[in-house]
Amino acid sequence: MSFIINKGNFALFMFSKTCEYAIRAMIYIAQQTRNGARVGIQQISAGIDSPAHFTAKILQELRRKGLVKSLKGPSGGFYLEEAALNQSLASIVRLVDGEQLFSGCGLGLKQCSETNPCPIHSSFKKVRKEMQTLLESAVLGEFVDQLNRKETFLKRHQGR
Repeated sequence: MSFIINKGNFALFMFSKTCEYAIRAMIYIAQQTRNGARVGIQQISAGIDSPAHFTAKILQELRRKGLVKSLKGPSGGFYLEEAALNQSLASIVRLVDGEQLFSGCGLGLKQCSETNPCPIHSSFKKVRKEMQTLLESAVLGEFVDQLNRKETFLKRHQGR
């Protein structure tokens, strides 16, 4: 799991490494295939700074679940159809990591509830709702334009 902690409003975000790479791969594929091109696993893994073998496993699962398309052969590779650009990040998170981020306990307890709360239940419930709202409203297509304008990035650059 990846954790980002902000002590001001107590923010805790948890994505599995698989989910992180899946989101980055989907954004990268969206950017690279907007003009009808297809991209291979090596290009995707280099573009998102991810191990190729791990990327391949993730992409096969995303393809199996219908999030990304692929073609075999010399002009093959992974690509997204135009409609996929409206895909929310929340839908990717749900398919990869399940509902845990949107409904689970911040400490991973199975019995955490309104009547039996963990120590961070109230604070985490608010953060969880904010995260869900953010990920529901964030769609793949909006990130393509940001990447093209070099306002955002998907991998570390040398020297940073």
